[in-house]
Amino acid sequence: MSNNGLIIRKIKALARRKGYRIFKDYKKLNIWGFRSKNVIPNQFDDELHVFFVEDRRPVRKWRHFVFPVTTDPGTYWLDNPMNPQGTAMLAPNQYLDTYKIDLHRGKYYALCQRLGKVEVIRDYDRDAVLDFYNGKKETGKFGINIHRARKTGSTFRVDNHSAGCQVFKNAADFNFFMKLCEMHREIHGNKFSYTLVDQRIETRATLKKIAIIGGLAVAITAGYYLIND
Repeated sequence: MSNNGLIIRKIKALARRKGYRIFKDYKKLNIWGFRSKNVIPNQFDDELHVFFVEDRRPVRKWRHFVFPVTTDPGTYWLDNPMNPQGTAMLAPNQYLDTYKIDLHRGKYYALCQRLGKVEVIRDYDRDAVLDFYNGKKETGKFGINIHRARKTGSTFRVDNHSAGCQVFKNAADFNFFMKLCEMHREIHGNKFSYTLVDQRIETRATLKKIAIIGGLAVAITAGYYLIND
């Protein structure tokens, strides 16, 4: 977990560039996933950032936490998709008011995609390589939830814990995250937004900008928008 104001500033800059919203209301959660550049599945190599305004006066004071997660399906579901078109992978975007606290698979409370649609990419190759660009795109309610892997401790291989959901590696981290969600719900109601950023896409966009504009000043800022470049 972190209180790094620099990271929040980088996320704000990224939000401005992409036209995404940053919530500045008191204790309203900003929940952002950052998908790593790694295309090898079954690893908890992504990050979930949660940040919010903790104190409004005299100036805004932000609180920030980071958790290890996977934003990708595990190899079990890549090899054995539930859908004949392939396993779902959440497409990078901002999904406003799409999630609520509800029962995940009827077993425990998590942040569930119940209130709106998301876009997914279907990986139909049935191999152990994540294919983010060549699959079929679909939009709908697919149950792309934000939940944990095992009930206790840390999980080190994704396996069948994710069929496209955003999954916490550590159960204690998830429990703390849910407490933050309950705090949000008490003030702002049972509606949550989620933003997913693919760092490979952002890297390519930044490099393209450098190639077009050129110059030392632009090159120096090449990694500014990336959280874990």
